[in-house]
Amino acid sequence: MRSFRFLLVFACLTPFIGSAHADTNSDWTTPLPPFQIADNLYYVGSRDLASYLIVTPKGNILINANLETSPPQIRSSIERLGFKYADTKILLNGQAHFDHMAGSAEVLRETHARNMVMDGDVGVVESGGRTDFLASTGSLQNYPPAHVDRVLHDGDTVTLGNMTLTAHKTAGHTRGCTTWTFRVHLPGEPAGQMRNVVIVGGVSFWSDFHFVDRPGHPASYPGIAKDFTQTFRTLHALPCDVFLGEHGSYFNLLAKLPRLQTEGPAVFIDPEGYKQFVDKYQQVYEATLSKEQGMAN
Repeated sequence: MRSFRFLLVFACLTPFIGSAHADTNSDWTTPLPPFQIADNLYYVGSRDLASYLIVTPKGNILINANLETSPPQIRSSIERLGFKYADTKILLNGQAHFDHMAGSAEVLRETHARNMVMDGDVGVVESGGRTDFLASTGSLQNYPPAHVDRVLHDGDTVTLGNMTLTAHKTAGHTRGCTTWTFRVHLPGEPAGQMRNVVIVGGVSFWSDFHFVDRPGHPASYPGIAKDFTQTFRTLHALPCDVFLGEHGSYFNLLAKLPRLQTEGPAVFIDPEGYKQFVDKYQQVYEATLSKEQGMAN
């Protein structure tokens, strides 16, 4: 078993809610030393853009390729942990925005991994973001298109070696936004004790999002309000021990890391933090939806 990695000192980070522009957030590009979360689960992302490596006897799964400039950092982190970048067999993601998807084309070219994407985001990924429902607003950047090898649907599973992940369609932030769940064993815990991991795909929105048709402001896409409502219903129903997400700020990564040295990976066991996160964003969404409904009447 590989010993877990940790960092000693970090600053706090305000949760990401605003429009997605990398040049406003240095934490998207500032590397972190990689570290272990579970026996075969590792963090290989930056200070805020999360990327996860799942190691199996049949090769590895990478979740999120992040920015177009991120693959060298992700590769360095994987190799620093002692694993081979070329052993990446499957690339998954949580959403089709450029801050999680722009590096995909390069990762696929370098590793020949299979790219698996939730329906609703497939066209966006293969167009490099140009068919995103927010494309006309200017709040998102385009990125190199990436071919999708397998189209996923809500509840589909992805299996490699001894690991099976379940894809939950949690749409709204993007049409195919995906929350991943799977089970792991944490170092130091009794053999056979398994923990439920939840990697939240995304629940935030900004002023370019519109949930209700009203004069001059049609809904961002038909059914977006229904999608967001279903997303929160889905997230509330998921059993969660280990709370993770697309952004480190979702699960207070920088606040938890200083405790990793003394507490070990158990620091990421945070079912209450998960519940509070979902509750918080649901309240923000419902207040915004109510306001728009009032303006439409």
